[in-house]
Amino acid sequence: MPGLDTFLSTPWLLYVTVTLFALCIGSFLNVVILRLPKMMEQDWRCQCEAFLEVPEKQRAKQQPITLAKPASTCPSCGHGIRAWENIPVVSWLLLGGKCAACKAKISPRYPIIEAVTALFSVLTIATLGHTEAALWALPFVWVLIALTVIDFDTQLLPDSLTLPLLWLGLILNHFGVLTDFSSAFWGAVAGYLSLWSIYWAFKLITGKEGMGHGDFKLLAALGAWLGWQLLPAVILLSSLVGAIVGISLMVFRQHGREVPIPFGPYLAAAGLLCLWFGPQIQSVWFAWLGV
Repeated sequence: MPGLDTFLSTPWLLYVTVTLFALCIGSFLNVVILRLPKMMEQDWRCQCEAFLEVPEKQRAKQQPITLAKPASTCPSCGHGIRAWENIPVVSWLLLGGKCAACKAKISPRYPIIEAVTALFSVLTIATLGHTEAALWALPFVWVLIALTVIDFDTQLLPDSLTLPLLWLGLILNHFGVLTDFSSAFWGAVAGYLSLWSIYWAFKLITGKEGMGHGDFKLLAALGAWLGWQLLPAVILLSSLVGAIVGISLMVFRQHGREVPIPFGPYLAAAGLLCLWFGPQIQSVWFAWLGV
């Protein structure tokens, strides 16, 4: 049986395997994106009812939602999704983007997320090289995709994703997978404290909350994976893109200034760019600083 070295040294096998596996991961990410916020809302409701000591008979009766149950169904007719209807990208194309039973339209977002997951996974292997480190970086990419879409939808960055991402980055970099442990440790510390400080400064000056606590944890996770050296670039890139998008929304779509704009997607996008092109970005950044 061929070993990992043989697998990594066979480009066509590596890319085909990563593509197919990432398509399946993308299908799972669709489930996470849809269900995790609902799971959080159910948990919050249960905690509130318990805190308020609501009698058992008066509590909301809801079917528990997990990532595995209930089984996936069509939201329009309740048709159970069969295995052949759940093949990433392929099933959506074969069905013409419609439910097999009621012919209701299925959002193209599902195959787009699957395809983007595969594309970003292949790009990670191509930019980091045919190495074990590139394979270890794939979960980082997948979690950032899920966080991006969840934050766009709900303006939530779940701890159940950001905190494991933070710890996994520290653990992997203890073994020097993407950077040395010292850089990863101080990257996590600096990532959290930088946005935490901005949050409290803004709140003390304006009396308003400028960002959510999930943003602190996400930047800490990016620092744990990429190291402190790339944090300035992450913050600069995310702020620049966020400012451009925010101004564009206000100008072209009459997006009110009081309407919050999620910052997590821009942090995630900057983190991916620094993952793929970190050495180039770091050399430009250090040259600009004169280091």
